[in-house]
Amino acid sequence: MVFDQRNAGASVTPAGSANTYTLDRYGIYCSQSSKLTVQQSTTAPTGFTNSYLVTSSSAYSVTSSDEFNITQPIEGFNFSDMAWGTANAQTITLSFWVRSSLTGTFGGALRNSSLARNYPFSYTISTANTFEYKTITIAGDTSGTWVGATNGIGVYVGFSVGAGSSASGTAGAWAAGNKISATGAVSVVGTNGATFYITGVQLEAGTTASPFEYRQYGTELGLCQRYFQRNTFDNSDYPFSSAYAYTTNTAAGYLPLAVPMRATPTVAIVTNMALNGFGLGSQTLSSFGSIFYSNGIGSSIVVFCNPTSTTSSLTANQVYALVNRGGGGYTLSAEL
Repeated sequence: MVFDQRNAGASVTPAGSANTYTLDRYGIYCSQSSKLTVQQSTTAPTGFTNSYLVTSSSAYSVTSSDEFNITQPIEGFNFSDMAWGTANAQTITLSFWVRSSLTGTFGGALRNSSLARNYPFSYTISTANTFEYKTITIAGDTSGTWVGATNGIGVYVGFSVGAGSSASGTAGAWAAGNKISATGAVSVVGTNGATFYITGVQLEAGTTASPFEYRQYGTELGLCQRYFQRNTFDNSDYPFSSAYAYTTNTAAGYLPLAVPMRATPTVAIVTNMALNGFGLGSQTLSSFGSIFYSNGIGSSIVVFCNPTSTTSSLTANQVYALVNRGGGGYTLSAEL
């Protein structure tokens, strides 16, 4: 839970009926809005610096179909050797550190990409406001359809902080359907101000949890950037790339990638981006449009650039510099 490219530690209130990515590679799905907040926390067990913190915003009684679920989709390339969906399905072990202001039996689940297979699991938090280490061993699913060695979703790993009866199932068994938690699990969103922390999550082959695998900072950041990159700049009017004006209101610009991404990303302006041309003036960018060119695994992409004015603001057939204006930047997302 070290990396938070999107929010830099700021609190986030997820929207309802949406999966909101917060800390890198961890999203949270909320069927209702404004029932909780999510934030990177420095409260962590010995050996860790950060955790994923959920705080309940009210005492909300879940309906039968409600889902409040911390989830990470694991890419098929990273999971296909488990051979789930075949007679050779491998056993896995999930381990993590967890803490809550509440005690009792909590739940989560593993699911396939089509949400047609699920394995609810349960674990107990015995002492309030104290990190506890948990391990759960799960026999691989020999049924259902599981994505193989592709860049699709190999498996969803989820931890519930609130689930209705129709979103809950029997713990410890594979079943058809979409369940995110074990029946009867504690609902964090049911208590105003309740907290839930999790960190040190590890999923691995075998029947025993090994010590947490610490990776170098740069290695871990690069693994996150395969799915999401945030590029912002400190210097005012810093030219970082180039663009060519095809017409008076459309240019194509080159954006470098920190690492090759999982798939062709979508691009969004954070703030303060412009096209500057020598002797041609400066035009604020309203958006990066569609991807013009991407070789999929390379070190750059080319996107359309649309200036704020849709009239003749650019000079056609001229080269411009892509420039940030003090803290400007953009994001690239290829999330699962």
